[in-house]
Amino acid sequence: MSAASPEAPLNVPLPSAVFESERIETDTQERGKTLFRAVRRMESSKTPIDWFYDSLMQLTTADEKVKVELFRFVDALPSLKTPDAVNRHLQEYLLRSDVKLPPLIASVLSTATGVPLLQGPVAWASHFGAKRMAERFIAGRNGQEAAAAIERLRSQDRTFTLDLLGEAVTSEAEALAYQAKYLELIEDLARIARRWPDRPRIDQASFGPLPKVNVSVKLSSLYSRFDPMAADTTVEAVKERLRPILRSARRHGIFVNFDMEQRDYCGITRRIFEEVFCEEEFANWGEIGIVVQAYLRDAERQLAELRDYSLRRGVPFTIRLVKGAYWDYETIISAQRGHPVPVWQNKADTDACYERCTEFLIRNWTSLRPAFATHNVRSAAHAQALAATHGLPPATIEFQVLYGMGDPIGRALAAQGERVRVYVPFGELLPGMAYLVRRLLENSSNDSFIRKAGENVRIDALLAPPRIHSISSVPTGGPPAGGTASAFVNEPETDFAEPRNQEAMRAALSVVRAELGKTVLRPSVVVDENAPRIIDRPCPNDTRLVASRTRYATAAEATEAVRVAAAAFPVWRDTPVRERCAVLRKAADHFRARRFEIAAWMVFEVGKPWREADADVAEAIDFCEFYAAEMERLSHPRRRNIPGEWNEFLYDARGPAVIIAPWNFPLAILTGMATAALVAGNPVLLKPAEQSSRVGFFLYEALTAAGCPEGVATYVPGDGEEIGPTLVNDPRVALIAFTGSKTVGLSILESAAVVRPGQREIKKVIAELGGKNAILVDEDADPDEAVLGTLHSFVGFAGQKCSACSRVVVIGSAYEPFCARLAEAVKSIRIGPADDPATTLGPVVDEESQRRVERYTEIGKAEGRMLAQVPVPESLRGRGYYVPATVFTDCPADGRLCQEEIFGPVLAVLRAADLTEALKIADDTPYALTGGFYSRSPKNIERARREFRVGNLYINRKITGAIVDRQPFGGARMSGIGSKAGGPDYLLQFLNPRTITESVLRRGFAPSAEPGGE
Repeated sequence: MSAASPEAPLNVPLPSAVFESERIETDTQERGKTLFRAVRRMESSKTPIDWFYDSLMQLTTADEKVKVELFRFVDALPSLKTPDAVNRHLQEYLLRSDVKLPPLIASVLSTATGVPLLQGPVAWASHFGAKRMAERFIAGRNGQEAAAAIERLRSQDRTFTLDLLGEAVTSEAEALAYQAKYLELIEDLARIARRWPDRPRIDQASFGPLPKVNVSVKLSSLYSRFDPMAADTTVEAVKERLRPILRSARRHGIFVNFDMEQRDYCGITRRIFEEVFCEEEFANWGEIGIVVQAYLRDAERQLAELRDYSLRRGVPFTIRLVKGAYWDYETIISAQRGHPVPVWQNKADTDACYERCTEFLIRNWTSLRPAFATHNVRSAAHAQALAATHGLPPATIEFQVLYGMGDPIGRALAAQGERVRVYVPFGELLPGMAYLVRRLLENSSNDSFIRKAGENVRIDALLAPPRIHSISSVPTGGPPAGGTASAFVNEPETDFAEPRNQEAMRAALSVVRAELGKTVLRPSVVVDENAPRIIDRPCPNDTRLVASRTRYATAAEATEAVRVAAAAFPVWRDTPVRERCAVLRKAADHFRARRFEIAAWMVFEVGKPWREADADVAEAIDFCEFYAAEMERLSHPRRRNIPGEWNEFLYDARGPAVIIAPWNFPLAILTGMATAALVAGNPVLLKPAEQSSRVGFFLYEALTAAGCPEGVATYVPGDGEEIGPTLVNDPRVALIAFTGSKTVGLSILESAAVVRPGQREIKKVIAELGGKNAILVDEDADPDEAVLGTLHSFVGFAGQKCSACSRVVVIGSAYEPFCARLAEAVKSIRIGPADDPATTLGPVVDEESQRRVERYTEIGKAEGRMLAQVPVPESLRGRGYYVPATVFTDCPADGRLCQEEIFGPVLAVLRAADLTEALKIADDTPYALTGGFYSRSPKNIERARREFRVGNLYINRKITGAIVDRQPFGGARMSGIGSKAGGPDYLLQFLNPRTITESVLRRGFAPSAEPGGE
């Protein structure tokens, strides 16, 4: 097989593979030693200031804790506007007992930050140092400054690709601004490049001339709702924004490269690349490229698919092969989600994959133009050796290095006659912080080739072939740090970045759509077959459709259902715990098997969007599994025996339990309350919300399929005002678990307090009643995170979560910029039906909710000033329960908008002078459910942890989306009574503790054995 064969398959050995492999390795070692010596010579020519910063970096990053805290300070620094803020953050991050700075640095820093007269110089020095650090990795604030840097590179026979920083967009306005900046950049560079002389070393390749100007684009920056789940909408929106950039670049003879970001975006980035470059106007354009990341386990498959695409298209293009810059992110996110880890877990495995990919590119160079981005001498030498072995013409392959990091190896390769391109980012420091910190982490990583070389690791060790740890195994995100091998593991939410999962959801929606309105659900206990109460449930997305039809139970049937449950109680109570737990685990399996079907029903019955619906099912599964494990733990009696006396503490069931659930988590909350009661030995009467009777029936089906005995789980759908009092007031009911409004919850408590004839239990009430939740935004908060976290917290499921954000309190100087960015982000919301994955704001659940949101919007207009609103599109008016998303400012903290629970996408933004005032405003409501705090001040975060007294406090993340066991959920004050759902003491509410004492002393002797064989 020839070296240039475009059909060369991946990983197929060449003839005389062993001999050739040995020859390539020998050549790699020789070239590596030569290159390494050249790199050493280049490093010796550093400027004194470069030596100083490198030495300081090595000194302060030798300790991992120091490194992390230093980089966290650097990340916050651009947001710190005063000397006091800078000095305070220096102290909070670095002058701590757990941070071991070098003694001299610690002493100087402690003295300087503690003297008022020195705080100004310290702040100036911090900003100056960060600026100088940034200048090593970021070529300038704008295109003009970057042009000076790239002209210097060209004069040294190194070319470039330009990357515009600031790709994190929170609104369509920012996405359009990013597009405009690239269009302007292309025009400016085209004009500037006309005066550049030809330099054959960098402007010519073996396959022809190369564009003098090369730019790299991150596609996610072109669309604020960039989402792989909404693939079709995202692809079309990005292509629309991308085409003007491509047209301008092609007209001016400029090369365009598509950068790769996190793994979630890989597939959709590839799809956009392949679709747009098959369009007629771009189909024969070859001055394009895309990145492949070798740290991804599927990198080799990606290369093979791109090779095949190139052959179908008939025009070669460039592959920039990198190792990858998001390793920490990918590892952490996969652990949080419980998804397979997409990246190699060992640096050597990544290096080995990079070498396999290198060989594939060199063997397929006529289809895929190889560009090897690396600072690793071994990787570069291996590419050189492979190119020589396979007879590639000179100037066929390209090497790429990062600006400010790869200068020595870049210059050394250029000196050897290789074609070298420098990846040159530019932009303001604040938008560029994410890039800067990634580069600092890469430079200081223990696995970094640059760091190892700087530490004088032996050359033979640096050039040794990578030792492969694993090729086939794909680890999954297991228990979080601190867990054990037997720790409960949450059900992963569906990865909708995967096209196969998108197709599964679409298929389920199609099947369910055909079933809408056909099924009449019946109560488990039927007394009157002729009861006429069949209720049609309109679909919130389109009220012309009937989502479900339910035959409501009558009061007489509710009473009979309680009788049946009471009769089943003794047997179920005495059923062994392992059998009760087995029912829950089988129910969880039932949910897994019908996951997409259940989620699709939620989409139609309550208007819940894809991810929200899927997460609801995952949470229901978690409740089944977690409460089964918890009951097994609690089932072991606590014994405190003494000679002659046995003492045993154990738990017993309470009795029939009425489960009254809301519609906003139609499966998860119903399942959580019901399974907790069931596994504790209590029969349950399942009363779903009227709006979600079909979804609630899935729980009854699951329990029945799991072997739940007759009468132990009874389905009682109906009008809450009619059958609710019947269920709550029945003297045989021992327990009521309720989630819903404060008004209904308090009425249940009042009714349950009345002892009725025949009642033998003081009724236990577990009630979660809602919230009026606030997010506080500190002056030093990350602006992107704060805006997006607030947006998701108040718009997610149309704000119809008891945990949703309805107030934002912004501190000091952060107020104006936060309001400006939030207003633009709100304008970018897309209102639409929940079955459309591109929708960011679906309908509210019913007409009553729609009227309530509209009423509070008018209250907001009277009490404050409208900051932003996204109106309901004309095409949706009158077709479903759609409402606008609205943000108000200048509202009184004690007004109705800031005090009353709205349960819809209406948000009030308030200003506070400092954290003390912000905490006071947040606390000044009757509720205490959830709250959020965005800050990069360790001291303020600690204060919020101490003083922001809500049931669930979320720091630097959205305030919705509690996960079973990780974030047990529930509040205090008027937000409810009872322990936290999904927590270690939740089951105790469904149990009665008992103590049994037996004297075993007889005639002066006692058995040595204890109960249970102990």
